[in-house]
Amino acid sequence: MESQIARAVRLKYEPVALLWSDDKPDGAMQFSEGKWGCVMWLVASAAKGRTSVADIKTFGCFGGGVGLGFGNQYKNFPGGEEGFCHFLSSGNASRPGGVAAAEQLKPFMTKESHENFLNGERYINTPENVRKFIDALPMTEIPAKYVVFKPLSAVDPSKEKPQTIIFFVDPDQFSALTVLANYGRGDNENVIIPYAAGCQVIGIYPYREAKSDRPRAVAGLTDLSARLYVRKQLGETNFMTFAVPFALFEEMENNVSGSFLERHTWQALLASK
Repeated sequence: MESQIARAVRLKYEPVALLWSDDKPDGAMQFSEGKWGCVMWLVASAAKGRTSVADIKTFGCFGGGVGLGFGNQYKNFPGGEEGFCHFLSSGNASRPGGVAAAEQLKPFMTKESHENFLNGERYINTPENVRKFIDALPMTEIPAKYVVFKPLSAVDPSKEKPQTIIFFVDPDQFSALTVLANYGRGDNENVIIPYAAGCQVIGIYPYREAKSDRPRAVAGLTDLSARLYVRKQLGETNFMTFAVPFALFEEMENNVSGSFLERHTWQALLASK
């Protein structure tokens, strides 16, 4: 499958198709069962041309399991949801049993994750507000065994239909896709930026939007940890993600011809790169 959008905005990396499947693609990259990994590495690998896959045993981290649609994996976090609520906020060091739990987990954690478990990532101010964050997430259990990330060019539209198309974009490209998502709608709020993990804004949030009669695009990579991990994979500091439910992707593709993408302002921005 080819993309007029990708050509028009001159992406550095291929758009990535997120699909659900009961079959694992041959040769797909996959995390080992029980091993930590960031889902955004799988997405970045697909952007560079290699198909990757995750299932309920190989989603890399608890937030990734949530983000890809394998239910509420925070229940399985060390210390349960309460442990996660402290991890994302003030830390587990002051929670009864938190230090002992950290010592038990230490052999299975990186130095950084162990320190974060004790002292908190501090992305939300209190455990109580983390609880509200969890409650607000559009938790999903997908009706398939695997989430597959493929370069869009590897998708056969006669055999498979993506759930979401994910673009890695610089600020100019991000701006162009935002304009294009609104281009044929007649209103102006067709891109959202929820506060969530990098994987959640390319997974469960677009899944939710896909159920709407007018699905919106989801901007992402505001997750600071994910930005650090993706930087190591793609070697860039200024990428954002722009995740588009497939119905909106088709709408945007049909709107490329005759649009601002063929006019002088956009062409001048391209020429300045």
